[in-house]
Amino acid sequence: MSSRELAIGFDADDTLWHNETIFEDVHARYREMLSRYHDADTVEATLYETEMRNLDLYGYGVKGFTLSAIETAIQLTDGKISADEIRQLMALGRDMLAHPVELLPGVAETIEALASKHRLLLITKGDLRHQERKLLKSGIAEHFRHVEIVSEKNESTYAAILRRHVINPARFLMVGNSLKSDIFPVLAIGGTAVHLPYHLTWKHELTDTIPLENGRFFTLEGVRDLPPLLETLLARA
Repeated sequence: MSSRELAIGFDADDTLWHNETIFEDVHARYREMLSRYHDADTVEATLYETEMRNLDLYGYGVKGFTLSAIETAIQLTDGKISADEIRQLMALGRDMLAHPVELLPGVAETIEALASKHRLLLITKGDLRHQERKLLKSGIAEHFRHVEIVSEKNESTYAAILRRHVINPARFLMVGNSLKSDIFPVLAIGGTAVHLPYHLTWKHELTDTIPLENGRFFTLEGVRDLPPLLETLLARA
C-alpha cells in the first residue's frame, strides 16, 4: 500500500443504498394489519422484543425480521391470526427481498473515483444471499476489492478482517451510518471512522454516546464530501 493509498471500508445499508425506508414502510403496514388487536406502540414494542430475543438465532436481515413478525403476530392475536394474514406477512418479506436497490445521492460516482486511488472494502451485516444480491444489483460491485458480509460488527470482527487482508489499522478508514456498528469498533482498534448520518435509524443501532477521538472521527453530510476529507487526511499524514 502506497503512502497515498488507504484501505476504506464501506457499510452498505443506509450508507450506499436505502434500506431503513423499506423497513419503515413494512412496519406501517404491519401495524395496520394488527390494529384491530393492539395499538401501534404495543405492536412495535412487542415486535422489537421478539427481534432482540431471536437475534442470536436469526441474525440481521429481512428473513429474521419476517420470522419475528410472524411470531409476534401470533402472540399479539392469541393465535387468532389467520393463515391468509400469515401469507400476507410472508409476502411482505418477499417484497422486501426483491425490492430494487436505490443508491444514495453521489454514491456511484464517488465510489468509482475512490476505487481508482484506494483499496475499497464492503463490510456489512445481514443475510448473505440478500446482501450479495443487493450488491450485484447496485452496479458498483466491481469497485470493491474485498466483500465481507458478517454476522456482527464489533472490535473482533474488524480486527479479523484487517488481519485477513493485511491492513494496518492506522491506514484503515471506515465509512458508515451507524455509530454503534461502523464507528465505535473501528476507533477502538486504532482506525479512522467517518459517520454519514441517515435520516432513519433502527432502534437497535441508536446510541447517545458521541465519539471523542480527535483527528480520527469525522461526520459528513454526504458521501460526496468524502474525497476532499481524504485529501486533507493524506496531506496531514
